[in-house]
Amino acid sequence: MAEASLLAAYRGIVCDLDGVVYRGPAAVEGAVEALNALPVPVVYATNNASRPPVEVAAHLADLGVRTTADRVVNSSMAGAAELAASAEPGARVLAVGGVGVQEALVSQGFQAVTSAEPVVAVLQGYGPQVTAADLAEAAYAIQAGARWVATNTDLTLPTDRGIAPGNGSLVHCVSLATGKQPFVVGKPEAPLYLMSSAVLDLDPATVLGVGDRLETDIAGASAAGMDGALVLTGVHGAHAAALAPLPERPRYVIAALADLMQPYAAAQAADGGFRCGAAELRIDGDRLVVAGDGNPVEVIRAGLAAIWSAIDGGLSAEEAARLAGQLPDRA
Repeated sequence: MAEASLLAAYRGIVCDLDGVVYRGPAAVEGAVEALNALPVPVVYATNNASRPPVEVAAHLADLGVRTTADRVVNSSMAGAAELAASAEPGARVLAVGGVGVQEALVSQGFQAVTSAEPVVAVLQGYGPQVTAADLAEAAYAIQAGARWVATNTDLTLPTDRGIAPGNGSLVHCVSLATGKQPFVVGKPEAPLYLMSSAVLDLDPATVLGVGDRLETDIAGASAAGMDGALVLTGVHGAHAAALAPLPERPRYVIAALADLMQPYAAAQAADGGFRCGAAELRIDGDRLVVAGDGNPVEVIRAGLAAIWSAIDGGLSAEEAARLAGQLPDRA
């Protein structure tokens, strides 16, 4: 009898996009084929508040992914839903960000406006055309008593030209002006993931969160009560995972999305170290000693288990970093 795949314990997936499905306009190698072969439904969840779901779905369709706009959830949608729980339908809400912010507010029955007076709330998300005047309007509204919701607080935004300031940097500007902090709905907070599980009509405990960033995707899944799978095709590799605080430690580490359909060899304590598949690993002073003929992802899983165990037992950050650097970073 064939072994069950990693996905056998789950009824749905909440999947990140950038670094997992695509990098910029191009698909990650093998991602499209893997997604189209999955036996469970997928919701694509992104902190990017600027693009509406129909635009994201069109991008995915152009790459060959079989999905629809109703299976895309962005942080603007989560922010508008948060406001809808307390504000009256038809209320004026200041929309700061791209078209995705405005569309999310309208879909919840709000008037999306660009002037601060009078508004009951501010929904602040990223948009490439956001200006200093837009941030000033947000500050004025918040100082006048408007509720402030931020789609996400990612400080940076990777682009094809380099690293640009992200929504978190713009939120920080408004915070400096007002002395206040927003309610955040995007990763690593739970609301975006909870909305995604609601779209699937599934309990979060039966859904697997898949992503490439520890402090957003994995931490966000954990906050919502989901297990997390770190896929090593994007931002974070094994070195970062080894040093991650507890809420950012993934339950699973996979080389690529195709591994979701494969049996998962988990690391197990054995003979003073850890074993994963054909890889055996133990810590000897300041060295990782690897034995067996395991593949790179098996070595990574065993190494992470060993380093996390040592950290939990009192290993210093400096010593942990030295050990982490001896792991393969990618599989």
